[in-house]
Amino acid sequence: MKLGSVTWSGPPVDDADTLQRLYPDLRQLLSLTNGFILRGGLVHFRGASLGPRWHSLREAWIGESALARFYPSLTIDDLPIAESCTGDQFFLRAGAVWLLDAETGEVDKTIFDLSGFLAHVQEPQPSLLNSGALDQLHEEGGRLEPGQLIHVYPPYCTKESAAGVWVRAIPAEDLLRFHADFARQIRDIPDGEQIDVETDLD
Repeated sequence: MKLGSVTWSGPPVDDADTLQRLYPDLRQLLSLTNGFILRGGLVHFRGASLGPRWHSLREAWIGESALARFYPSLTIDDLPIAESCTGDQFFLRAGAVWLLDAETGEVDKTIFDLSGFLAHVQEPQPSLLNSGALDQLHEEGGRLEPGQLIHVYPPYCTKESAAGVWVRAIPAEDLLRFHADFARQIRDIPDGEQIDVETDLD
């Protein structure tokens, strides 16, 4: 598939072991383009790279920062291929693309396989991506550098976010840590319960 609006491309493959363990269609994609960022950070596809850490599929899959270490809804068999600009994660499970809501830890199966997902994220208004957060960041004079994601506050899953949120670009690894800790804290809290959210993110 031809990719449009690629604003960053990953380095050459230097993690051949990970590449060989992937689904054939994903292996073919990363052999041609070893991960990339589309549309100024709207979505980031990881690559078969040992570094940088934020781009490494191995790191997100089986490394120290593996998503399955932080989210009980994931297993080591789930392959975290991509993330939205606000840190929601997309992973392959049995050939289908699934969505992990990073704030809550909940997972949902999308209607897409890999090729369908690639087509979807290149649509003008892809429903699975939080394009509004990126638009807001740009309107406020900000931008996403490679390795950054958008911290949204209050979190989207809270009632307070309906009144508006502020957005800020921060390192992707910091946002992963914040989201995972937040999801852990609210895991057993009933819907509608009042909570206090504290963050040490600068």
